[in-house]
Formats: sequence, C-alpha cells, structure tokens
Amino acid sequence: MLIEMMKSKIHRVTVTEANLNYIGSITIDSALIKAANILPGERVFIVNNNNGERFDTYVIAGEEGSGVICLNGAAARKAQPGDVIIIMAYAQMTPEEACDFRPSVIFPDTATNRL
Repeated sequence: MLIEMMKSKIHRVTVTEANLNYIGSITIDSALIKAANILPGERVFIVNNNNGERFDTYVIAGEEGSGVICLNGAAARKAQPGDVIIIMAYAQMTPEEACDFRPSVIFPDTATNRL
C-alpha cells in the first residue's frame, strides 16, 4: 500500500502576476523551487489564503531571484496579484518510508518572495 505525504511546501508567498492568456501552470522563482525540492513540471497544490480557493497545476521555473509567482491560464482566475498562497507537492510512499521522511518546507519573505 502507498500513502500520499506532503513532500514540499512553499509557505506564504505573494502572487506577483496572473496571466489568463497562457496555456496554464504556475511560474515560480527557480530559487524557491530548488529550495523546496520541487521540479519544473511537477504537480503542485495551491491554497489561496485570501479567498479560500484550492486548486492544482504544474510548475514552470521562473527567473532565479526574481521573486516571481505567476498564475497562468485558468489558474489566473483563482488568485490575483497581492494574494498570499501556499504551494505544496505530495509524494507517494510506503508507510515505512513515511515514518522517516522529512518534507522540504521553506518560509520565504512574503513581501519579496525571497529566502
């Protein structure tokens, strides 16, 4: 049996852009995805602290050090610039693996989206 555990979390970053006219995804500063152990293309779950929206999409790596958090495509309807969101990724593992697993959790500066 496999269970899903939180693997990675970027806790409380501020949306900098929302681009409705894009195929879809979330663009995240590369420094943040590296620090949180998230890969480009990986599925992530997003919680919007401002309006309670919860949704999932995939990651596109943004310019390192830029602080970019851009919701693209339909996700741009779920948050607007200035909203504070939490980004999480999950992994499947056995209960035995889960006992020793420690997720990567980062706490960027909410004003700059930098570590």
